[in-house]
Amino acid sequence: MTVLPDDGLSLAAEFPDATHEQWQRLVEGVLRKSGKEVSGAAAEEALSTTLEDGLRTRPLYTARDGAPDPGLPGFAPYLRGSRPEGGTAGGWDVRQRHAALTDSAVTADLENGVTSLWLVLGEGGIPVDGLPRALEGVYLDLAPVVLDAGRDTERAAEVLLRLYADKGVAAEAARGNLGGDPLGYEARTGTPLDFAPYAALAARCAGTYPGVRALTVDALPYHEAGGSAAQELGASLATGVAYLRALTEAGMSVEQAAGQLEFRYAATADQFLTVAKLRAARRLWARVAEVCGAPGAQVQHAVTSPVMMSRRDPWVNMLRTTVATLAAGVGGADSVTVLPFDHVLGLPDAFARRIARNTSTILIEESHLARVIDPAGGSWYVERLTDELAEAAWEFFRTVERDGGQAAVLRSGRLRTDLATTWAERSKKLAKRREPITGVSEFPLLAEKPVEREPAPEPPSGGLPRVRRDEAYEELRARSDAHLAATGSRPRIYLATLGPAAAYTARATFAANLFQAGGIEPVTEGRFEDSGATEAVLCSSDALYAEQAEQAAASLRAAGARHVFLAGRGDHPGIDRHVFAGCDAVDVLSATLDRMGVS
Repeated sequence: MTVLPDDGLSLAAEFPDATHEQWQRLVEGVLRKSGKEVSGAAAEEALSTTLEDGLRTRPLYTARDGAPDPGLPGFAPYLRGSRPEGGTAGGWDVRQRHAALTDSAVTADLENGVTSLWLVLGEGGIPVDGLPRALEGVYLDLAPVVLDAGRDTERAAEVLLRLYADKGVAAEAARGNLGGDPLGYEARTGTPLDFAPYAALAARCAGTYPGVRALTVDALPYHEAGGSAAQELGASLATGVAYLRALTEAGMSVEQAAGQLEFRYAATADQFLTVAKLRAARRLWARVAEVCGAPGAQVQHAVTSPVMMSRRDPWVNMLRTTVATLAAGVGGADSVTVLPFDHVLGLPDAFARRIARNTSTILIEESHLARVIDPAGGSWYVERLTDELAEAAWEFFRTVERDGGQAAVLRSGRLRTDLATTWAERSKKLAKRREPITGVSEFPLLAEKPVEREPAPEPPSGGLPRVRRDEAYEELRARSDAHLAATGSRPRIYLATLGPAAAYTARATFAANLFQAGGIEPVTEGRFEDSGATEAVLCSSDALYAEQAEQAAASLRAAGARHVFLAGRGDHPGIDRHVFAGCDAVDVLSATLDRMGVS
């Protein structure tokens, strides 16, 4: 039997507390070993990482980085959740997206864990007249319905409201969102819409259907155009403010107008940034509502990011969406849509939809994520990141307002330029594999059989672009696929290894990984003459390069190699180009395919 000391379980209480300065001195010692002579705050700064929007993540966070007053759950500024019992108490609303009429898909979802439906209608979706069929067998008093009908919103809303009446659903029992988002539609298509019909729908919902909202502030168009988290938040704030102005000008009170809005955000595999984004969004909207005299929490719908989804090795998308869903739940989203892993390939099949809905079910029921109020609360890192992101988003929002508001920056092209600039910077990181894409830019599998799906309806276009992280590599892989179809083999490159396995394995693995990302098959056995390759990569240690690189390059050229790479750095005669961690992989691969005649 263990007897506790008189003062309780003291553990390490007799040791003095470590100070921040002591930790910095330890960091100085580690950096000194790597040749960096820095001290104090500069040592800590050397280990910091720069993110988008001017944010920086530091290696250590302490109590001084926490939020001074995060408030209580269910109270302004709603950092800790929109409800007193927590933002995810009992589990978030599991909202499945459907963009095509598929037999039994809707009812199968509802019978197996989905709690609301997100239906894409009109352009790029289900015909508006097909809405009754899509909802056949659905108990509309139990399953909220969220519409996404673009310019057909007014007609789709009429069909849905008529269905409520036909199925005997009382107006007070109806739940959902009619999905009006004229500025979101303009962002997607470049086509402005008259706001009057949306104001009329909002007034009708406020007066007759208290559980139905009329408007969605969809931030996905800005995320999918390559925008940063702060730009996504800032654009959503500007859109929400524009809708408040328009609704109050149409005669609604501020409280009624604010009650008609639901905000939609992207949840990515950057889990801490997603958590901070949703927390910051509630805080920022609470400030807007306070200024407008309409206190209340922001209603949030989080959607796993289409930008992060890959077409190659799509099975990895299951991992990405799981992390994103975890982040959305921790961040306090009211509703979460998990896009199926094959979303970017076409119409999801039954297995993909099952995995999507079960992702939420496992997190809620088995991981008990919904049993904790504000799981991220008290994390000094998340608190600081939330604060810094909120500041950056508020500044972007102010610049939009100074330039005339959301509609003005859309029509002037300023927003497009801002988003394109952000995406260009991120594309550089993707090209250099500083932001790796598993299965695409890292660890690709050339022999994997492509996953094929029925084509999905083409979404509306003509406005802001839709980008994906894999697009540059997808173009390279498509060139390789075409070459395979035309010739029966992929373009090849020979890996010339020098010395024992211990000397060359790391760089040979690196080179094989790099060139497979562009659809170029590495050959590691036999002689160069028998490999079917026209180019080669020397792989070994720096010491062996100094002794053998020049002669090895000359031998390869004599055997017919037209271009010789070296995996690593250093000047050696006969080497045409170096490949190394941080090199521009897309440029290397594109130039290599060009030389190989892969058009």
